[in-house]
Amino acid sequence: MLSRRQALWLMGGLAAMPLATHAAPAAAAAMQLLAAWQQANGSYRIGVLAAQAGGPSPLRVRHVLEVPTRAHGLSQLPDGSMVASARRPGDWLVRWHPGQPAGKAQWHWVDAMRSFNGHVIGSAEGRYLYTTETDVDTGASLVARRDARSLETVDEWATQGIDAHELIWAPTAKGGPPALIVANGGVPTAPETGRTKRDLHTMDSSIVRLHGDSGELQGQWRLPDARLSLRHLAWNAERTVLGIALQAEHGEAADKAAAPILALFDGKALRLCPAGQSMAGYGGSIASTAEGWAVSCPRSQGVATFTPDGQWRGLVGLEEVCALAVGSGRLWAAGVSHSLEDARSPTPLTHAHAKELTGARMDNHWVRFA
Repeated sequence: MLSRRQALWLMGGLAAMPLATHAAPAAAAAMQLLAAWQQANGSYRIGVLAAQAGGPSPLRVRHVLEVPTRAHGLSQLPDGSMVASARRPGDWLVRWHPGQPAGKAQWHWVDAMRSFNGHVIGSAEGRYLYTTETDVDTGASLVARRDARSLETVDEWATQGIDAHELIWAPTAKGGPPALIVANGGVPTAPETGRTKRDLHTMDSSIVRLHGDSGELQGQWRLPDARLSLRHLAWNAERTVLGIALQAEHGEAADKAAAPILALFDGKALRLCPAGQSMAGYGGSIASTAEGWAVSCPRSQGVATFTPDGQWRGLVGLEEVCALAVGSGRLWAAGVSHSLEDARSPTPLTHAHAKELTGARMDNHWVRFA
């Protein structure tokens, strides 16, 4: 049964219906990106954005679906559909084939005992979805394995922590069992206050490795500074080192200002990578290219760049930078009025945002769409 809020949203004309159309023809060799954003009028959308790679073409909307609240993590499935989850504490999950009418979108509303934590990924063959969630009664986090067709939960595994956020597949030996790495953000909250943080002195952030078929714990690692929350994840090109974007929760402003925003994990230990200047203790999206790591820092108005081994390179300025993605070895970065292609180069290409994105604010994540 739909909740009153869900019913009102669905009955309100299904504003998404006319939006699920082609907004612009596909350009040859266009870079296509799954994205979530908020329009200037306050409405929330997910869809596919595109820009002509290698030229100063505008960033345009190709396909769009309106969603009831802010979306966060997105993934593409093998059949070409996309899945998106509401930002924590979220109550919806959607699967949709970009370009199809909004009425064909498949929605799932979580029950009152769970909340979505903003991230969802699929299995390699597309049979299952995996979402990070929180048990509302206990505050404990879990990974739910869901049937990709029905979106219903078929299994749940403890993440051995709280505030679980992004999850990513770990490299495994050929023919070996799959494994998931999950970032437990470790920030205590309460169901009645949503995202309001509390009792930060009890923070317990970690990353865990779980067996991808049984959920069995295969390892857990923590940083020495308990006030650093591990949140977003990206592999290097060789999939030998995992980069982790950090968010500082220190009580003292000076400690937060000096906090690192990047940690690296080699499968055995976590290692902090100091920045060469204050990043306001806030790392958003993370990506890796052959030149090294990039972490978006919206509070510092730029992309923090590091070498492959985590040495500081510098800050690439971009107002209210948020999402990052890699296409053809080039780093793409989302700003508020324009985005950058080849953002790490001395002369990045600028893609102004088309009229339909005027005033829009990108969420944390872009995913290359093929």
